[in-house]
Parts: sequence; structure tokens; C-alpha cells
Amino acid sequence: MWGSGIGILHKGYCVVGKLNLDQLQTFALVVRQGSFSAAGEVLGLTQPAVSLQIRQLEQRLHVRLLERVARRVRPTSAGEALLEHISHINAAVDHALSDMAGHAQEIAGTVTLGTGATACIHLLPTLLRELKQAYPLLNVGVRTGNTDDMVKAVEENRIDIALVTFPANGRSLQLTPLLQDEFAVIFPADSPDLPATFTPQTLGALPWVAFESGSSTRRLIDGWFLGAGVKPAPVMELGSIEAIKEMVAAGLGYSIVPRMALSGTRGDALTPALERTLGIVLRQDKPLSRALQKVLASLHTLKK
Repeated sequence: MWGSGIGILHKGYCVVGKLNLDQLQTFALVVRQGSFSAAGEVLGLTQPAVSLQIRQLEQRLHVRLLERVARRVRPTSAGEALLEHISHINAAVDHALSDMAGHAQEIAGTVTLGTGATACIHLLPTLLRELKQAYPLLNVGVRTGNTDDMVKAVEENRIDIALVTFPANGRSLQLTPLLQDEFAVIFPADSPDLPATFTPQTLGALPWVAFESGSSTRRLIDGWFLGAGVKPAPVMELGSIEAIKEMVAAGLGYSIVPRMALSGTRGDALTPALERTLGIVLRQDKPLSRALQKVLASLHTLKK
């Protein structure tokens, strides 16, 4: 357990003493997970052990930090205030670790990168291999999800950086566009009587294998159709680009996919053209460790 002499001011009272950083992180995790048991599963601790950490933290601060609302654990007003302090404490600790790492000759440490499944499959492998070859002590962890989830994870400091489909919105974020990726339409190899041009009108009545509803890619494609007043009904909605390609290959319909995901599959241009922007999402107050700087520099090589 780490301890730190930290004074926290809340509603006129100053609590001075050693705050246990592990207890602070446990408290923040309980809030994120919504229960003691769920936080315990993440930490590898029993529910009583998690409860004990929270109780000791409340005793140290002389305030109640959590309350149960509609079967979920929620922070009290004091708990909300503490969460803000924890964000600053984490930033200070990250800065200290970054500063110490700066004294080392080797680029080392862990950077967590969030991205979509398509970019993970078709953009990151070569980039990550080159980083590992150049900096053997640098570990880049990758998490996948939709844009909204990855942006939220950056905001909450659960991941360091994200490479996602724009637009992306959030508080105090630095957004850097990197590259444009055109969409293409794919059909089963034996499709007869394909239209001469692939417009919203010519595609709207055909069986469509779509990305799952709510994803940023799906919103872009829906917008392309709606711009022409067309509302197609998908025959299926899938979260995996590779699953979509397999369904199309099996003759179950056509799909509209990012061109980077074609990998030898024939893709035809849309009329009008449809593109997406991929970019970097980073907290504006994020300390740039040497490890994170190297990952950022590597991502910028994708820029077009």
C-alpha cells in the first residue's frame, strides 16, 4: 500500500494526513463499477476487503463517500468532490513517474491505447511491431470498443490515448485528425445484375448487412442514406467487420465497409463518395511521458 501526505479541503474542513492511494483508486473503481462486488472482481479482492478499504477511507476523511441508489452504489456530494481530487492526484503521480522515467536511458512503461476493431486489425499490427522492435521495454496495451466508449475511457483516465472515428466529443480533450478512409460497397462474388452506380437509391432496396446500431461507422453510413431520403432496413447488424465480410461472401447481402478493411476483397466506390476521419483523442492535461510521446509519434506516421 502506498501512502501520501495529502490535504483535502471539502466545505471548509481540511483533512490532513496520509491518504492511501490504493484506497483512493478502490473508491474510484467502486463508483465506476457501481458495486463493491464488481470492483472486487476487477481488483481480485473479496467484497468485504473492498468494503474495508472504503470504510477506512471514510474514517480517515470523516465523511460518508458512498450511498446506494436504485441497487447501485453512487457517490455522495463529498464523494463527488473526492473524485475530482483523485483525478488531480492521478495526474500528479503520472507526472512524477514520467519525470523519473526521463532519467532512465531506456524508453519503458505501459501505454494503453483504445481503438475500433477495424483500425486494430488493419492499422495497428505493423505499427505495434515497429514500436516493440525499437523499444523492447515499452508495452502498448490495446483495448477495442466504439468511439463513444473509447472517448469516455480517455476522459476518465482509464486509457491513455484513443485512435477513433471522428467526430468525437468530450470535456477537455485534444482532438487530432490523422487520416481519411473511404468507404466501399462489397457484394457476394456471384451477384447478378449489379447496378451501374452504387447510390443510396440503388442500394436502398437490396439486402444490407450492416454495422451494429449506435457505432460511429453505422451513424456515418445511415447519414449517407438519409441525405438522399433513403431508409434501408438491414437484414442483420453485426459488430465485427470480419463477420460482415463473411456474411457477404456467403451471399446474404451487400455491405458498406471502410476501404482499409477490404484486404483483397473487391470494393466499389459509392456515389456520392463517403469518407470517415480517424484521429487521436487525448486529455489536454495528460502528462506526456516519454513512452506516450513515442506512441504518439508512431501514430502520427499514419497521417495522410
